[in-house]
Amino acid sequence: MSVQEAFEWCEHLVRSHYENFPVASLLIPRTKRRYVAAIYAFARIADDFADEGYGPDSKLSASDRLNSLDKWESQLVESYQGRATHPVFIALSSTARDLSLPIELLSNLISAFKQDVVKHTYSNFNELLDYCRRSANPVGRLVLRVFGYNDNELDRLSDSICTALQLTNFWQDIAVDAGKNRIYLPQQDLERFGVSAADVGELCFSEAFRSLVKFEVERTRDLFHTGAKLPELVHGRLKYELRLTWNGGMKVLEKIEKMGFNTLQLRPQLVSSDKFRIAIRSLSPNRGAS
Repeated sequence: MSVQEAFEWCEHLVRSHYENFPVASLLIPRTKRRYVAAIYAFARIADDFADEGYGPDSKLSASDRLNSLDKWESQLVESYQGRATHPVFIALSSTARDLSLPIELLSNLISAFKQDVVKHTYSNFNELLDYCRRSANPVGRLVLRVFGYNDNELDRLSDSICTALQLTNFWQDIAVDAGKNRIYLPQQDLERFGVSAADVGELCFSEAFRSLVKFEVERTRDLFHTGAKLPELVHGRLKYELRLTWNGGMKVLEKIEKMGFNTLQLRPQLVSSDKFRIAIRSLSPNRGAS
């Protein structure tokens, strides 16, 4: 497969997956979109490896999934050595070479996916933040590198937004994750609000659960606000892409709040009208993340 064909393969994968937040959208110039697609394809497939042991028809054990991730990581190392054969790594090798991407940003993602296979609960919020540091924050930093930004302050702001996006996804998918025997709500917070792991696993909604999710949503919103000025510190189309991402994440939190924080029975999603309003707000000259 040629390098061009490999990039096209990755872009097809991006188009075939639904995401709440824009991924390699039309706002990103074509020459850069291919790089974002390669990074996304790498992460998407690794995430699928971590999750494919679930479901009534699956016969894959945790060791099977870890083995798949080990092989994926080996191919990452080989791609940095110029020995890529899989289309994702052919595209990723070109991406890493063109942009001087540090391999650690990509290997951190695999580390987080491996953790998902073996770790199903979190003792406290700091443990969860460490997971986000490896599962979400590298993605934001990689996107900044795609656009030529390598700045500590921008990385810090990006980390806040990416961690907030990851947490938003957790609070949005509490019931989905419970079906996979995963609880991302920190045990310390469960105990503080009087909610048990069994309550979450059995999808038992209560006032205590409402208060717990309200607490998590509020501190996630604080993280979004910490990173809010990032879009205004970059230029060109990336500014609007980051505005869309920020506003999309905040909208999901708003929908969680409007449904009374009951994400055990309902999963908040962005519908067409939400996306239209987010786009109008994000593309307006003087109205971005705020």
